[in-house]
Amino acid sequence: MRIALCNEVVAGLPFVDQARLAAGLGYAGLEVAPFTLDAEAPHLLPASRRVELRRIAEAEGAPITSLHWLLVAPAGLSITGADPALRARTLDVMQRLIGLAADLGATLLVHGSPKQRQVEAEGDAARAEEAMAKAGAWAAQHGLTYCLEPLDARQTNWARTVAEAIAIVERINAPGLKTMLDVSAAGNGEAEPVEALLRRYVPTGWIAHVHLNDRNRRGPGQGNDRFGPVLRALRETGYRGFCAVEPFDYHPDGPTCAARAIGYLSGLMEPA
Repeated sequence: MRIALCNEVVAGLPFVDQARLAAGLGYAGLEVAPFTLDAEAPHLLPASRRVELRRIAEAEGAPITSLHWLLVAPAGLSITGADPALRARTLDVMQRLIGLAADLGATLLVHGSPKQRQVEAEGDAARAEEAMAKAGAWAAQHGLTYCLEPLDARQTNWARTVAEAIAIVERINAPGLKTMLDVSAAGNGEAEPVEALLRRYVPTGWIAHVHLNDRNRRGPGQGNDRFGPVLRALRETGYRGFCAVEPFDYHPDGPTCAARAIGYLSGLMEPA
């Protein structure tokens, strides 16, 4: 079990310093939000910049493991919208981001992006599933995994629980398509404790990634959620993927939040 840091936590730093800080704190890599690389068109990042970013991350000891927050930039995307031009643009961005992930050395993409997947009319959910099917197939072509992220009802009205997300990816049954678990979203939206969900679903093989964050949206160890049972469930179910620290409220600041999280998690893992 390896722990990465979501780079938007320290996005105020130059990329080389993000990677250096993450490695120095003990993280095994960086999970990158594309909008931190280019606020307008990260899917069009030049090949030379892709090579440079990968080289920097690997040289600093924090290789890029995954991408997330995929559809924040460019603005106005949607996997549910019926407009043909919008749909074509969104699918093009998704396909190009998968190529970006491959070029950066990542193995996985996390599709959260709640504002870009709202179901508001008949046909919206079907279009979302079609987009996931295409993304899974495109990811498989690069040897990558594309994960549909369950997010609680306060964030989205589609794929709100792990069970719903698994039902979707099972129904699609596309190569390269899986799901994951976000501790904060699960804590705010699931009836079962997170550790029970992990024990139920990790053995199915559908859980390919985990986000570690407190339901108060701060980092692990900065709220009331207990992560010892979460880490124990992951270990005892044989989980071998990455976990990524993904707070949203960086208290008191990004670097300190990142340092506190990995220290807390490392302390929990040491006795085991």
